[in-house]
Amino acid sequence: MIQRYRFASVALAAAGVLFLLYPVFRPWHDESTLEGARASIGSGAWVASHLFAMLGFVLVPLGLLALHRFRLGLAAAVVTWIGAGLTLPYYGAEDFGLYAVAHSPGADLVGIAEAFRYNTVAATMFAIGLITLGIGAVLAAVAVWRSGELPRLSAIPFALGFVLFLPQFFAPPAARIAHGVLMAAGCLWLATALWTRLARR
Repeated sequence: MIQRYRFASVALAAAGVLFLLYPVFRPWHDESTLEGARASIGSGAWVASHLFAMLGFVLVPLGLLALHRFRLGLAAAVVTWIGAGLTLPYYGAEDFGLYAVAHSPGADLVGIAEAFRYNTVAATMFAIGLITLGIGAVLAAVAVWRSGELPRLSAIPFALGFVLFLPQFFAPPAARIAHGVLMAAGCLWLATALWTRLARR
């Protein structure tokens, strides 16, 4: 049991670091121009930064499994897992697919990127996935609040970070980096609470 809580703590802490690295390493060129799009999307930093986010989405539900014995804790993990599953295909296409297009001679990178990003099915699935992640994070915060075993506020920044994940895409780079800081703080605070309150029993 102790090892499970330690694993959950490490998973959440690692996810927090990855969610911070995502906007920090992401190139911030003007992607409405061909030159800017190629400079951003065609770079190794583009692939790495989006990979950081994808790994974070995989790790968070694993960390939330530590809440399984709290009311709504298991539901939080399951809902978050579903949200991650709906979100990851979009991230994968954004990362690997557009990177390949950026290195295809003569390809209309800006047009293809716009066609993919605003495709009705893809965008809807992505939005639903992020909203579902937000719901799962809120359920986790409620489970922690009601648990009586973890600090009540320890999952609030975590939930806030996921609730703001979709809106932050419409913010300027500085705000998106600030969101990465919030995600890191939220994940690390919850990870620390799990480690200090549960994994040492």
